[in-house]
Amino acid sequence: MTTLQSMTGFASSSREDPAGTLLLEVRGVNHRYLELQFRLPDALRLHEPLLRELFTHTLKRGKVDCRAEWHPRESQSTTLIPHTQTLEQLQRAASIVQEVFTDATPLSVVDILRWPGVLPQLTTSLPNATLVTQLAEEVLQSLQSTRQREGQKLGQFLVDQVRQMKQVIAPLGPKIPALVKAYQAKLTHRLRDALGTEEEARVLQEVTLWASKIDVAEELTRLEVHLDEVSRVVKQGGQSGKRLDFLMQELHREANTLGSKAVSSELAQASLELKLLIEQMREQVQNLE
Repeated sequence: MTTLQSMTGFASSSREDPAGTLLLEVRGVNHRYLELQFRLPDALRLHEPLLRELFTHTLKRGKVDCRAEWHPRESQSTTLIPHTQTLEQLQRAASIVQEVFTDATPLSVVDILRWPGVLPQLTTSLPNATLVTQLAEEVLQSLQSTRQREGQKLGQFLVDQVRQMKQVIAPLGPKIPALVKAYQAKLTHRLRDALGTEEEARVLQEVTLWASKIDVAEELTRLEVHLDEVSRVVKQGGQSGKRLDFLMQELHREANTLGSKAVSSELAQASLELKLLIEQMREQVQNLE
């Protein structure tokens, strides 16, 4: 059996290589479609298409926020010894300028050190595609495991809700004929008082019409069918969020109809209990991929 997957989850991990340390953090929440947001430092901007491809290949629905940090390893070979040749060239240039502009302000030590080429350029190491790919796959696998565990809990919740709904429905079926018959008798009595015995044919026609309108046997049958389908989809697992969301709408429609046709307090109460259970299910189904 494939486990249902939630769209809610969190995962983070880090990896090191000779260039530095890369950290990835991923958060997911429910969303109608797949929406990816990447918050990357400048050093990782060129890898965003790669990350987007990896995430799109793995995830199908949800609003996913990916945050990354890159901490380059400090170079041990970098020194702050000025280049002698550059200093000599700068000195000659400054002497020529001062011969022409005698009142020019001499260069300070800070000015000289800031001059391009005087000090060695500090190079920043960048993460390579292999490091980014390996860490992204690791984080996505961790995220999927979290989503599956959450999905398993949601699946069990739905199974429990289905069982409760069937317990509500089960006693109703055998009682429907008696409820309809009692309503027919009450309606017949009222119509005869209003129309008189000479309109017996019309009374019979009206009673028959209303009997068909208040018979909820079909609604109960469809509720059973939809509940069986919910159980089947949960057992099947996988990316079933949209299918289950559709089934919640169908269940709610039948429960509403049951309430509108109710001719007894028992049916009205059953409709209310069913709608409450369905609404609880619908809230959780919104989190399934």
